[in-house]
Amino acid sequence: MTTDPFDPAYLQQWVGKTETLHETVRPEVAAALAATLDVATAPGAGEPLPPLWHWTNFAAVVPQSQLGADGHPERGGFLPPVPLPRRMWAGGRFVFHAPVPIGATLTRTSTIASVSSKEGASGRLVFVTVRHEISQGGQPAITEEHDIVYRDLAAPGSMPPPPKPAPTNARWSRTIHPDPVLLFRYSALTFNGHRIHYDRSYVTEVEGYPGLIVHGPLIATLLVDLVRRELPGADIAAFRFRALAPLFDIEDFAVCGAPAEDGKTISLWAQNSRGELAMQAEAVLRAA
Repeated sequence: MTTDPFDPAYLQQWVGKTETLHETVRPEVAAALAATLDVATAPGAGEPLPPLWHWTNFAAVVPQSQLGADGHPERGGFLPPVPLPRRMWAGGRFVFHAPVPIGATLTRTSTIASVSSKEGASGRLVFVTVRHEISQGGQPAITEEHDIVYRDLAAPGSMPPPPKPAPTNARWSRTIHPDPVLLFRYSALTFNGHRIHYDRSYVTEVEGYPGLIVHGPLIATLLVDLVRRELPGADIAAFRFRALAPLFDIEDFAVCGAPAEDGKTISLWAQNSRGELAMQAEAVLRAA
């Protein structure tokens, strides 16, 4: 059988692969994330973990010798061995079944749901979707689908796709200053060694970006945090987001929201300082 990493049949061998991890939600980590997000009060023992804060759990803890040149774990274990240098968090979908209290022990079973490839305007792309089932005491807590995109380096002289304008109907907006300290702290909390978030020479000279890249999960967390700031006590039942363009530490960006008339759906987005759309999202509140 071929071992060509771009052969569809070879990549399909990873579909259905699973791994299971167990971890306890620690109050000191929640307190550190609250400080990083400038949240005034961190949840204490027994209190519910805010949505998306579970990303500080289940980090990929691998030996230093098993890291790739980009600082991520080498490919070919749980994730397929896609030999494309750029790896980005493209989006995700979540259902929050039940609160996750601080101090709870969680089980996460992860499954490679799909692997596909295509040729885009910028070259070859490979998409991997991972489904995470997170439970507490055998009961479902969070269902998450995580989309990863792998792509080649930009060709010399190539132009990025034209930006999309952000919506202009925001009722809520918060300006974020993504300095290197914020990015470092979030990388540390999620044990994310990807060099695009802290190594300026790597991200500019190797991957060809203009600055340090703001983590997609951090942007998504800030969007959910905006809902909690504007609607204290809001119970988010579902959330989805899609990354459309990167944000960098060289300029401020804004997280914005516009509640729908139905009283339970909230359109959310992140935009750069020029009003260009970087992330689009939607939160759905649980019916009372």
